[in-house]
Amino acid sequence: MDGRTLYFECYSGISGDMAVAAMLDLGADREALDRAVSSLDLKGFRTEVTRVSKSGLDVCDFNVILDEDNHDHDQEYLYGHVHHHGHSHSDEHHVHEGMEHPHRQGHRSLSEILSIIDRADMTECAREVSRRIFRILGEAEAKAHGVSLEQVHFHEVGAVDSIVDVVSLGVCIDSLRVADVCFSDLYEGAGSVRCQHGVIPVPVPAVVNIAEAYGLRLRMTESEGEYVTPTGAAFAAAVRTRGVPKSFTIGKVGMGAGKRESEQSGILRAMLVTPVPETDTIVKLECNVDDCTGEALGFAAERLMQEGARDVHYTPVFMKKGRPAYMLTVICSESDRERLEKIVFEETSTVGIRRCVMDRTIMDRRIEEVDTPIGRVLVKVCLVDGIEKIHPEYESLATICRERGIPYRDAYEIVMSGIRRGE
Repeated sequence: MDGRTLYFECYSGISGDMAVAAMLDLGADREALDRAVSSLDLKGFRTEVTRVSKSGLDVCDFNVILDEDNHDHDQEYLYGHVHHHGHSHSDEHHVHEGMEHPHRQGHRSLSEILSIIDRADMTECAREVSRRIFRILGEAEAKAHGVSLEQVHFHEVGAVDSIVDVVSLGVCIDSLRVADVCFSDLYEGAGSVRCQHGVIPVPVPAVVNIAEAYGLRLRMTESEGEYVTPTGAAFAAAVRTRGVPKSFTIGKVGMGAGKRESEQSGILRAMLVTPVPETDTIVKLECNVDDCTGEALGFAAERLMQEGARDVHYTPVFMKKGRPAYMLTVICSESDRERLEKIVFEETSTVGIRRCVMDRTIMDRRIEEVDTPIGRVLVKVCLVDGIEKIHPEYESLATICRERGIPYRDAYEIVMSGIRRGE
């Protein structure tokens, strides 16, 4: 990891192929991408990387081209001009659940798709990102259709397109080896689109569910059409590690093209930036809550973390007249304070919040990928004045635990033992 931040500027929305193109324009490893895509157990497609002109600018274009005998004839109905209610990204197929015929030919289950990804020639980090994107997609579709994750089936041709896009996303972001990833607000259009089951509003349900679950910020515009696709939203949810820095220097710029003309530019701009250090201050919010359930406090803490809080905890206290209660404490940046205060008022019974601004000393931090006896794991390395602390990133280690059936405590000790021995 080189300490830089990858910043996606989503003023024309975001889709899978736009993000791949933007990262290729930044210098993502084309050979690694071609190797991974060609190793997929899929037929009837090819990929193409070209330069196109969008709004008069020279922009990279990544395209998944389906063979004629693999063409999805439903797309004329789904995205054509017959009974059209708005526009959609013609470059990306929606995933569909197959409840009417869950085992019929032409649909793939999530487990089948994850198995295809597992057999692909790519790094473990790239594979982990790809799996996470598809799992987020599957969970969003399951919620939209009111079914279990196991019952969700992806339309076969749409799945070919989506698998290639998702694997490409994982490979590209892994090869850029950045320390952090951030996104602007995701700009979305208006109107509706026609899908397999009828006309649905923009943003489509899967995008709404992903935004809700992962705290993505949508910015609605009056432009007709769908600008944020499910794969684009799932990618943002899977890889975002921080908010957009207030100020930064730019190292390199890449631009990825969308596939249609509209009143928006149709460009996703990605930048490799280095945040400019600010005076390091933090805001502490506190309130006492004496009539709130543990479940409500837990939900409030989860939502606060998703919305950008640095840390959240609540401590048992005794208030006047001996009443047992909790003191909720939220650590955040000043830029997030007002939004997080609103969440505290919404989710708890408090009627007042105390706050103070505090200086703090922090260690320099970076993320690295290391080899361990149980696989490649992302670890956080913290340094200050010759003092070094290293520990595995939770989600990276938890993924290995789930896949291998290893207790988390045992996996943690295996990784830490290797780090202590310098392996």
